[in-house]
Amino acid sequence: MIKEKILTYMSKEAYRPLTIDELIESFQLDEKDIPSFKEILSDMEKQGEIIQTRSKRYGVPERMNLVVGRLQAHSKGFGFILSTDPEKEDVFVSPEDMGGALHNDKVVARLHKGGARRREGEIIRILERANTTVVGTFEKSNNFGFVTPDESRINLDIFVPKSEFNKAQNEEIVVVEITRWPEKRRNPEGRIIQKLGNKNSPGTDILTIMAKYKLDPKFPNKVMKEVEDVPEYLHEDELKGRKDFRDWPIITIDGEDAKDLDDGICVKKLDNGNFELSVHIADVSHYVRQGTALDKEAYERSTSVYLVDRVIPMLPEKLSNGLCSLNPRQDRLTMSIVMEIDGNGKVVKHDIVQGVINSKERMTYSDVKKILVDKDEELIARYKELVPQFRQAEELALILNKRRKNRGAIDFEFPEAKVELDGQGFPIKIVHRQRTIAERLIEEFMLVANETVAEHLARLEIPAIFRIHEQPAPEKITALNEFIHNFGYHLKGSPEKVHPKVLAELLEKIQGEGEQRVISTVTLRSMRQAKYHQDNKGHFGLAAKFYTHFTSPIRRYPDLMVHRILKWIVTGKMNEKRVKHLQRAMPDVGLHTSTQERKAEEAERETVDLKKVQYMEGHIGDEFEGTISGVTNFGMFVELPNTVEGLVHISNMTDDYYHYHEKTYSLVGEKTSKRYRLGDKVRVTVAKIDKNEKIIDFLLV
Repeated sequence: MIKEKILTYMSKEAYRPLTIDELIESFQLDEKDIPSFKEILSDMEKQGEIIQTRSKRYGVPERMNLVVGRLQAHSKGFGFILSTDPEKEDVFVSPEDMGGALHNDKVVARLHKGGARRREGEIIRILERANTTVVGTFEKSNNFGFVTPDESRINLDIFVPKSEFNKAQNEEIVVVEITRWPEKRRNPEGRIIQKLGNKNSPGTDILTIMAKYKLDPKFPNKVMKEVEDVPEYLHEDELKGRKDFRDWPIITIDGEDAKDLDDGICVKKLDNGNFELSVHIADVSHYVRQGTALDKEAYERSTSVYLVDRVIPMLPEKLSNGLCSLNPRQDRLTMSIVMEIDGNGKVVKHDIVQGVINSKERMTYSDVKKILVDKDEELIARYKELVPQFRQAEELALILNKRRKNRGAIDFEFPEAKVELDGQGFPIKIVHRQRTIAERLIEEFMLVANETVAEHLARLEIPAIFRIHEQPAPEKITALNEFIHNFGYHLKGSPEKVHPKVLAELLEKIQGEGEQRVISTVTLRSMRQAKYHQDNKGHFGLAAKFYTHFTSPIRRYPDLMVHRILKWIVTGKMNEKRVKHLQRAMPDVGLHTSTQERKAEEAERETVDLKKVQYMEGHIGDEFEGTISGVTNFGMFVELPNTVEGLVHISNMTDDYYHYHEKTYSLVGEKTSKRYRLGDKVRVTVAKIDKNEKIIDFLLV
């Protein structure tokens, strides 16, 4: 609370920057409270919430013409500061005003005064360095070397003295630790701490991305020691106080290659016509105890990362694929929610308990789809005892889906690519992931479990972590409305308070139309990103008042945190001390896990993009039909049916001089009035591949 008081006090109109002694006097602090007050001020300064001037006086940045945020650098040397306040406009920073900051550093910038169209500033302080190590290609001479960063947004080579080569060879991919930060006209310096292999060797490409995002498949020895001490089998004592579900016909349904099975389900019709849906989630919190080395490592990772050719798990394999995984015909501990759901999809009753289950079958999406859709006689015979449950599950899933759609949940239908690799890690095929009734069935059951748990926690008013998705910014909705007007569509209502149903109805109207992909893309871009937060602010995209993540604690730390809180509640161990701890911890948990999630998504996307580029190397000169997926002032992006995207640069559009029309997302020829706009079909040839930048150049046919 003292933080809020300090910020409120410093934000007042009449406040002038004060020294620490003057602040102590203003707050009338007792002698015993002064050390903790100084500690809080120091922490707030490190976070950039307050600023200390050269004269040792404190104030809030916005009252001092300053802005605090993350630097998003550009390969050409300039950058933008993304403010910690999402409502504030980004700040442009020219190359000469970077102040030695590198991409993703947390910085303080002084705003330039003047009537420029955009906010501009110069970086005056670096609060936190994001790149203590950098991955890149090593080039050496007799007496010194340079590392060219793999991340193009770090546009300075790192100087390496001969004494710090660490036996690295020319053209080798290395990890360099920065020992001296850049200054004006002086590059950063570093020492090589890891060699990943020659840049052309098989497998080095993925290792490079792993090192870039600091994704370590190995766990610290201290963590592994804790895991080794976990018994392989359950003891009778561990079952005390748990509901025994072992005779229930519980099943898991996952992809063929899944190894971390964290959710089991059971569906049955009740005598009153309602459905009973029980969702059983691996009780990871039983094994990952608060404050242990294992818990701290899981929090640091926050998520499992699914790269194109491997998984970097949040938990060691003994837990993720073993003791916590709901493998068939083995006793497993769970946190279970049993819900009674009526014919309209409303949860009329629920119970959350600690359980023990014994899954009857490990089903795959493809087999369930073959049973329900293809009526595969062989599979129906093999699983005859479970088939009635599959049919009831399908019936319930359709009811739940209808309820979500009626309230306005937004469902984007984008094709998802899966890249198939050979034994050397080379891409041999790009296919679309199928989303069948089996995937949708599990999706609906997990959604309703997450919503029910979130409402349960919110009603109890106990601090927790929620999955929130805030209203879109009004200016984004206004821009979307202007764009879809070109296709004859219009959004109802006010941009300030748009209802998700309005966007859901738009997406329904465009189903099967030529403009479906483009309008879906622009609609998605107009929305905010979902994140973890200590306050329940609802989920716009799902049109849900309450939402959290409960169903994947093996691979997501927020789910583990929710389990821990539920366990304290159901066992009567939630006390005042724990409530206060949660109030303090939840804001940091939300911020850290959201940041780690973004990092994981970027790494996953980069490995897929890399393999797509490698795949297209074998198609240089080939002709394809594609769809314009993006239009900019420097050209247009074209997506092929296999989801590969490439750029037609405006300099290669030689039949006319083209102008970019921002509002209509189009390029228009000056003489011919020929128009290329988002969603148009075009024919292209593959002209050039840049593996380092992961860019594919197309030419219009």
